[in-house]
Amino acid sequence: QNLLAEKVEQLMEWSSRRSVIRMNGDKFRRFVKAPPRNYSVIVMFTALQPQRQCSVCRQANEEYQVLANSWRYSSAFSNKLFFTIVDYDEGADVFQQLNMNSAPTFMHFPPKGKPKRADTFDLQRIGFAAEQLAKWIADRTDVHIRVFRPPNYSGTIALALLVSLVGGLLYLRRNNLEFIYNKTGWAMAALVCSFSL
Repeated sequence: QNLLAEKVEQLMEWSSRRSVIRMNGDKFRRFVKAPPRNYSVIVMFTALQPQRQCSVCRQANEEYQVLANSWRYSSAFSNKLFFTIVDYDEGADVFQQLNMNSAPTFMHFPPKGKPKRADTFDLQRIGFAAEQLAKWIADRTDVHIRVFRPPNYSGTIALALLVSLVGGLLYLRRNNLEFIYNKTGWAMAALVCSFSL
């Protein structure tokens, strides 16, 4: 019982620092594989090092981070579920132990017993959007995570820049606004706009 409390306390401490806990072979064996456990662990097996050239790994990792952050900052957050990551370059022995030869792979390790077939996420069929992962986790653990995506302000910033640019141009040329009737100028502006869309 003491060992279990220690493991949960350590995992909670790591979770408080970052949503996804990085694991090497030793940590994986101690916190994910070895009993006692009263918590579920979601593990993303991946290869994020640039020399591995796994662009899918990077995209999947972004979605995984969104999901883990949604869990960590939700009111339902508890010590029943932890998000971890095992990178091939930090835990090649884990990949060999589990006979894994592809990345990324998502697996659920239940509180008791070994993972079943359904505990491996079907990436090929479903894709790896945070919402799909959340649904799969809910099916496996009864933990429901509402995915919150960070807002994307790039469109708003681009629009603000364009408006200020046009406003500035009109202000500078306020005494000579004949350029507004220049057909060539409008044609060029239309071309630039159509290429940027």
